[in-house]
Amino acid sequence: MYAIIATGGKQYKVSEGDVIRVEKLGLEAESPVTFDQVLAVNNDSELKIGTPTVEGATVTGSVVREAKAKKVIVYKFKPKTGYHKKNGHRQLFTEVKIEKINA
Repeated sequence: MYAIIATGGKQYKVSEGDVIRVEKLGLEAESPVTFDQVLAVNNDSELKIGTPTVEGATVTGSVVREAKAKKVIVYKFKPKTGYHKKNGHRQLFTEVKIEKINA
């Protein structure tokens, strides 16, 4: 059984027991989280596709941790002008363990 959820402007295919990294939710570790934007649910026998979401379907999970991802280096360079600009960025994320898919 799997579901496709939308959070943080992205879509994720999740199953029970999966640990996914989503955009920062601002929740404490071990706190419950419910995703109600479920776009599709497949329960091995039938596939329900929402328009745009499946009515009454939710995905529940718990927050594992919040942290920062590895640094991404942004380097800008223009030849023959002496222009160099180096910048770094660490994106915040929340790890969520999927516990139950309610279809």
